[in-house]
Amino acid sequence: AVVAPLTVPWIAVHLGWRWAFVFTGFFSAIWLILWLLLYRRPQQHPRLSPSELRYIQSDPFEPETKIPWLRLFPHRQTWAFVLGKSMTDPIWWFYLFWLPKFLHETHGVTLTGLGPPLVAIYIAADFGSVGGGWLSSSLLKQGWNVNRARKSAMLICALCVVPVLFVSQVKGLWPAVAIIALATAAHQGWSCNMFTLASDMFPRHAIASVVGIGGFGGAVGGLCISWLVSRLLQWTHSYAVVLFMAGSAYLFALLLVHLLAPRLEPVHIDYVTA
Repeated sequence: AVVAPLTVPWIAVHLGWRWAFVFTGFFSAIWLILWLLLYRRPQQHPRLSPSELRYIQSDPFEPETKIPWLRLFPHRQTWAFVLGKSMTDPIWWFYLFWLPKFLHETHGVTLTGLGPPLVAIYIAADFGSVGGGWLSSSLLKQGWNVNRARKSAMLICALCVVPVLFVSQVKGLWPAVAIIALATAAHQGWSCNMFTLASDMFPRHAIASVVGIGGFGGAVGGLCISWLVSRLLQWTHSYAVVLFMAGSAYLFALLLVHLLAPRLEPVHIDYVTA
């Protein structure tokens, strides 16, 4: 997200758009090869010290288990996580796919000028992903319970997104970039707390399944918003409705999370040993 805006436009302009796909695909394949060469299980990793291995293996042993998805759906906590992801992940997809067009139409940013604004926005998102986790952890260290700490952090993130409602009315490129950067940082802060909700509410053997269902919901929402944004722009010739969705989705999602999981109560699920 940081390197691509600086390199892909230059490649597309000077070498053609096809080469932009060639270069990004090539370096993605290199990354995959390096991962396959370097990744090892902890027990087999040559650079893992015995003390680090003991720390990794210090958790109590749990039998390998299987959780049928149908056993997760009746729980309110499952729907709190799934709806929270489904309502907010699409906003991130909107930023990823529609920001260049938005910046071009509202501030005249050309393909070769997209690099600095997008880099600033995604660096802010990086800080937000760390800051969101730091915020809830700090509240926990101050003696707040998990429910209050997580939801307070998520509320702060949701409120930081609200100014994006008015970004299309802002004069000047960099003030608009600052508002969008705040929104993307807040999204990442929200997202890291959303993922933590799964481990707050579900036993270890169910977390991956719950996160998978939530990720599926977020991906479906991302698919839908791509279609919806294109239609709204055709019908209204304005980003007003889209930005209203982007600025308010987190508050509505937090309300649903709170209604479905008012205390983040742990879920007890029967499972079968694999």
